Amino acid sequence: MRVARIGEVGAERPVVLDDEGRAHDLRGLTPDITGDFLAGDWAERVRRALAAGELPPSDLGGPRRGAPVTRPGKVVCIGLNYRAHAIESGADIPTEPVVFMKASNTVVGPDDTVLIPPGSEKTDYEVELAVVIGRTARYLRDPGEAPAHIAGYTIANDVSERAFQLERGGQWVKGKSCETFNPLGPWLVSPDEVGDPQNLGLRLWVNGERRQSGNTADMIFDVRYVVWYLSQFMVLDPGDVVSTGTPYGVAMGSPDTPYLTAGDVVELEIDRLGRQRQPVARA
Repeated sequence: MRVARIGEVGAERPVVLDDEGRAHDLRGLTPDITGDFLAGDWAERVRRALAAGELPPSDLGGPRRGAPVTRPGKVVCIGLNYRAHAIESGADIPTEPVVFMKASNTVVGPDDTVLIPPGSEKTDYEVELAVVIGRTARYLRDPGEAPAHIAGYTIANDVSERAFQLERGGQWVKGKSCETFNPLGPWLVSPDEVGDPQNLGLRLWVNGERRQSGNTADMIFDVRYVVWYLSQFMVLDPGDVVSTGTPYGVAMGSPDTPYLTAGDVVELEIDRLGRQRQPVARA
């Protein structure tokens, strides 16, 4: 099951694709794709409504694609979660997940413009598998409990300003929370359609040049472990987003790889989750 939000900023409408790839308006079930809608088995509710003919056809053409969930209560990220990326970053292999937060108002649509902030010379890209929480996760007993708390998966570009992040002291959040620094989408895909989240290819291009290529099988801490681990330190609420790390190939990892500049185009995709495309401009 795949759901999305279509329309201009502030006027997005929720849609679902059926098994034949036809779009249907979800507003008969929910005014938007919120945490309340995702709580519990949202995919089964949508299937029943489709089978009953309760969701009218919808047009996918033309309008902007928004993030597939409304603004989350929080965005939690895992750093250095692919072995090769940790090595290219000059970091030790983590023995526990590296956790940081990203401001929730960084979330934009999958094709929206990424803005380079004033004073930035090191704006970087990161293709990531994002987990959207579907049931409140609090002190889970073990990673085996995590899947029951996952609403689905989508693509995130964890855009980062490396000088703000690493050269200005304090927390990583300064280099992670500039406006437009979290394109999300295009689809929220239910776990049953994704299958094994630890066997998904991730790819990213800048101006048509492949920069990143990896597989979620290379994660140091897998999705189930990450959700369990985070629940020991914070309550994860329905609609929260967890970005699970990026593979090798970011600009920070190579002196010969340029950072993003105005006029660049970033494209990224993950198996079974769709594709994003963002132009880059100066704020």
